[in-house]
Amino acid sequence: MPLAETEWDLVTMWVREYLLDTTDPHSELVQYGFPAEFVAALRLTAVSAENARELVQASRKDIGRQLRLIDVVTALDRLSVLPEVSKALEFQERLREDRRIHASEDNFRTCVLKNGTEVFIDRQKLRETLRQFVGDPEKSVLLVDGDPDSGRSYTFNLIRHIGQHHGFRPARVTLSPTSTADKVIRRFAEFVADPRTGVAPLNPTELNDLLPSIDDAVHWVVGRATAAEDRFWLVLDECDKLEPSSDVWDFIGQLALAIYERAAVSGDQAPRLVLLGYGPSMRQLPYDLRGSLCRDTARIAERDDLRKFFDQYFHESPPGFLGDAEPCESTIAGLVDVAVEEVLRAAEADLNSGESYMRKLCTAAEGAIRVYRTL
Repeated sequence: MPLAETEWDLVTMWVREYLLDTTDPHSELVQYGFPAEFVAALRLTAVSAENARELVQASRKDIGRQLRLIDVVTALDRLSVLPEVSKALEFQERLREDRRIHASEDNFRTCVLKNGTEVFIDRQKLRETLRQFVGDPEKSVLLVDGDPDSGRSYTFNLIRHIGQHHGFRPARVTLSPTSTADKVIRRFAEFVADPRTGVAPLNPTELNDLLPSIDDAVHWVVGRATAAEDRFWLVLDECDKLEPSSDVWDFIGQLALAIYERAAVSGDQAPRLVLLGYGPSMRQLPYDLRGSLCRDTARIAERDDLRKFFDQYFHESPPGFLGDAEPCESTIAGLVDVAVEEVLRAAEADLNSGESYMRKLCTAAEGAIRVYRTL
């Protein structure tokens, strides 16, 4: 199980007190086996508390780095003689199990996200499209279309889950009829800015000279995203809510083109662009991007989709009442039947509530899983 924020705070304290209480932190880290290029990229100072936060933050980017850090911590002589070492060894064992699970699971097929509390039903084509998008450096823009309330925005939940396993951070801006290029640019600027220095001014014209200033701001955002330690996916949600005359359409085209051009120079470190609710009838993206696009169409989940979802989940997480016994197919089939009927009944109970059908379907499925776990 991953470490909680309070537990990472404890690791940071150990690093500060027992590893980086030194006048030469770079040499100390290399001596303890951290790769020289990793250490060189750290912004280390003469303050051990700042250095500890920097090291822990950099190490939390993926499970391999997390485990490398905790392996070093558990081997520290000054910590090994204290009772606290038992807690460090517990963290080490948990992260080793977490890495084993990460390596054994196909994260693109995961049906229950966020520590088992959030479901993601069906979307098999999306899962394979995302697998292709992640693995192909020539692809820079993902477009997701579909009817309203079909789960287009919910795509972000799966993207966020995959990002945790494949080393990128999705930064989402949700659009509305009142969105402007200025507002969207500033939101993205906040995401990609260095947290130590904050957001620098985009340009002195404050975007008054519309097209040239949007172009300058787009390249500023893409440049910052590329230079950041994290890899970013820039997500624009509910594109279909924009007014036809909105200047955000110009911004989207220029942003897509800037990312495409940056990828030719910076490769996988360049950001990706995800457009949710962006249909074929909307403003066409620049012609140069035609070979860099991936597309998916969302649709409302149906009974068969629910059956496949619960069948996968119950096989991956057999019911606890069976103990160590292998569940027979008839047991799984019976549980699937009950779950599907109950979820459909709950989702269709109040069709006039104002909440989308897909959202109610997912909420009902999450409730069914909570009940199942108590069996």
